Amino acid sequence: MALEHGHNKEEIIARLDAHNKTGELRDAIFGGIDGTVTTFAIVAGVQGAGLASGVVVALGLANVLADGFSMAAGNYAGTKAVADDRRRLWEVEEKHIRENPQGERDELKEILGRKGLSGQVLTDATMMISGNKKQWINMMMSEEYGLPPVDDRPIRAAMVIFVAFVLAGMLPLLPYLVGMSDAFSWSMGIAGLTFFGIGTIKARWSLAPWWRSGLETLLIGGLAAWLAYIVGGMFHV
Repeated sequence: MALEHGHNKEEIIARLDAHNKTGELRDAIFGGIDGTVTTFAIVAGVQGAGLASGVVVALGLANVLADGFSMAAGNYAGTKAVADDRRRLWEVEEKHIRENPQGERDELKEILGRKGLSGQVLTDATMMISGNKKQWINMMMSEEYGLPPVDDRPIRAAMVIFVAFVLAGMLPLLPYLVGMSDAFSWSMGIAGLTFFGIGTIKARWSLAPWWRSGLETLLIGGLAAWLAYIVGGMFHV
């Protein structure tokens, strides 16, 4: 069976030096799914209420831009809060290392001991890691505070979720924007394909097969659209 990646020295160094993309992946998937769900929910709700196609376009565009910006702003604020907290704790650790280095070495030794090191190996590892202040603090960030080793970038996080939201959210509106006949059926098909497509992309980073991940995402989006259609039908004009 083929392995997922190679293990020669160059490949190992490249993987360890690569930036952590988990956050961006999460933001892109979340933004794409939410953009499609909320926009198609508006389409389904307006269709269920029997309103004109122009209402779909107006509400859909307003949702894509306003809700996308709102999500981006919220993601920026949340990510920046984490980054600010990391900087604050980094300064705390620098102060403790400067004023009580032995106490910090004792903490580091306890962390390494819990990872299975003992005896002279534990002592040597503690001294070697504490000899590099940056790596020392990085380990304390991860092990003592549970923070990721890569600094968050709030502006980039906001842009990722905004772009994903707008691109995916515009797709269910396309049949109405170009004036297609039976626009709702086309919109429903496009939204379904978008849900399934996002799910299959998400499967690359999960243990589920691509088709199961696609169907799962399609089911989630379909339920949201169905609820919106039912609610809209309660106010049919």
